Amino acid sequence: MSRTSLVALHGISGAAALLTIATFWVSALTAEFVLATPGVVAVRTAILYALPVLVIAMMAAGATGTRLAGRSKAPVIRAKRRRTIITAANGLLILVPSAVFLGLRARAGLFDATFATVQIVELAAGALNIALLSLNMKAGMAMRARRIRAGKTTA
Repeated sequence: MSRTSLVALHGISGAAALLTIATFWVSALTAEFVLATPGVVAVRTAILYALPVLVIAMMAAGATGTRLAGRSKAPVIRAKRRRTIITAANGLLILVPSAVFLGLRARAGLFDATFATVQIVELAAGALNIALLSLNMKAGMAMRARRIRAGKTTA
């Protein structure tokens, strides 16, 4: 795969991951504060079914980012790697299990203190991933702009 294709795939998959997490986060928050119980169930079920989109986007962004970075020790690359590791761990250990738990509990009509607690943890973890992925996207766009200015790639 050419570098240009890899860069494009990395950008698209990273943007898809960020957009998916942001959509889940806004939907969950809106459902909780605006919708009645059937709406919460629908949103939580939709998130549960859309999880594979997020997982695939995160895997593609991570794999292409790793390939593009190579063995670089540049500070911007190191920072992106650290943020990526945190977002991946956060996603695998908190976001995905929480989404599954909340989706199943919502479908069973179990809106208790445990549901609320897990939802708060999920929303906090989601906000963290949104912030970290946004920082990675900003860094990636800045790196691309520098390459364009240096004449190493085309827009």
